[in-house]
Amino acid sequence: MIGRIRGTLLEKNPPEILVDVHGVGYEINVPMSTFYNLPDVGQEITLLTHFIVREDAQLLYGFGTAKERAAFRQLIKISGIGARTALAVLSGMTVDALAQAVAKQESSLLTRVPGIGKKTAERLVLELKGKICADLDGVTLAAAPGDNRADVVAALVALGYSDREATAAAKRLAPDVNVSAGIREALKSMAH
Repeated sequence: MIGRIRGTLLEKNPPEILVDVHGVGYEINVPMSTFYNLPDVGQEITLLTHFIVREDAQLLYGFGTAKERAAFRQLIKISGIGARTALAVLSGMTVDALAQAVAKQESSLLTRVPGIGKKTAERLVLELKGKICADLDGVTLAAAPGDNRADVVAALVALGYSDREATAAAKRLAPDVNVSAGIREALKSMAH
């Protein structure tokens, strides 16, 4: 699975972007929340990703934060909610707004998202109750230039740790930590 992409942003055609990684161009679908925070074309970009293989396609989805990716993964676990609908939800509202709507059982907030009707919104609120708040609380980790903690989080997630565990461990690291040293330090801190 492809868990993270770092390369040069070549094209921005919402919701799809093209990222060059050492001569290979990856077409990545991103929610508008990520799209609005993209740098200019020609700049380096790092995205956390979710790779989906279907019988008729291989699709790569990119996210600016671990919180967005975790929300996307929770959404696509729901029966009848595909990646396209999950992307629409994350494009129409922030993860925090989604978590609040679920916590308050306000399905009407979800119906404002294009393509989400009343029944789908009610099902989302019902099925995400207790999952999105618990799984996403405090999972943000800003990835500033030179900040290798996002790479450490991606590596820990690839090793099987949850986004929340990985992010919590990475927050204790210095932003300029070497990635391999950061992984070792994070693993040590999680072992205690």
